[in-house]
Amino acid sequence: MEDRNKEQWEKVFGTNAEYQAEILKALLEEENIVSIVVNKQDSSYLSFGDVEVYVKSEDILKAKQIATKLNKDE
Repeated sequence: MEDRNKEQWEKVFGTNAEYQAEILKALLEEENIVSIVVNKQDSSYLSFGDVEVYVKSEDILKAKQIATKLNKDE
């Protein structure tokens, strides 16, 4: 049986620099978009793995626009 209340999350951004993910999270919050940061980096070797930002499916288009703008500004 499918849980219709279960929220769907989609990856909007990935980086190996945690600070970039946190900046995007702050920008998304300014636009009232709920996001989560998932750190998939190896704890011993921070150059392995990514830090990913996820948003709810209904916010993916606006979140991608914000992420694209962030990439252009850096």
